[in-house]
Amino acid sequence: MSDWSSYIHGYKTYLQLEKSLSANSIEAYIHDVNKFAQYLDFTGLNLSPEKIELHHFQDFLKWINGLGMTARTQARVISGLKGFYKFLLLENIMTIDPTEMLESPKIGRRLPNILSVEEIDALINSIDLSKPEGERNKAILETLYGCGLRVSELVNIRISNLFFNEGFIRVTGKGNKERLVPVGSIAQKHIMIYLKSVRSHQDVRKGNEDILFLNRRGSKLTRVMIFTIIKNIALKTGLKKTISPHTFRHSFATHLVEGGADLRAVQEMLGHESITTTEIYTHLDREYLRSTILQYHPRG
Repeated sequence: MSDWSSYIHGYKTYLQLEKSLSANSIEAYIHDVNKFAQYLDFTGLNLSPEKIELHHFQDFLKWINGLGMTARTQARVISGLKGFYKFLLLENIMTIDPTEMLESPKIGRRLPNILSVEEIDALINSIDLSKPEGERNKAILETLYGCGLRVSELVNIRISNLFFNEGFIRVTGKGNKERLVPVGSIAQKHIMIYLKSVRSHQDVRKGNEDILFLNRRGSKLTRVMIFTIIKNIALKTGLKKTISPHTFRHSFATHLVEGGADLRAVQEMLGHESITTTEIYTHLDREYLRSTILQYHPRG
């Protein structure tokens, strides 16, 4: 296991410095490689990474499949192992990649949960604005839906990155890539109400002076806190769907595509590296086209 520990440590440094991945992504990659190292330990196969062959990975996949791991999770673990061995090749620790012929289980494209405009309005309108956190929570939901942000992007918004005169917010996305996101008048309005009526009266913890959304102790909100806020609002509204901060991002993108927005523009807004990631949001559009054709075409 000692060989694995030193190589995994090197891999982690590589992901941080050269790939500039977020802490959450790095944790997921390292977790996948650790899982395989633990399997070797559990089965008594005292092999270093250089000694691993394709059949060891195949036996590992049978093992995690027997544990009831879903095809989607298995595919993610394989992706993590492939990334690790690419790193070993780059470092000249390996000359052959044993994961090259390793196949991922076939998985369908999972369509995201989305909310209708009416459901989003109902959630936002249910917020109690008589409490200080009410104005903040309303601004949070309007920003999530109005800008299609990831939760990590939302909690890290800085006041100095609000360019309301130009109609943009600068956000830092995956891989520390910055992008300018258009922000509509409704989100702008509620951010300004929060800034003037709530945040300006708070005692701000040192180091959080420029952070937009704060908790009651004057510190940056955590990702978990945003999940909790949304879960509580959904419970209060009686919404039966399982939703998360990402649901607002999915809804934002789907409503844009349904409204006829150019897919490249939506890709730019969401900060997707590949257009194929954005194409998932055409699912409802296609369904609408299909139902329209069936309804109105003479051969429907």
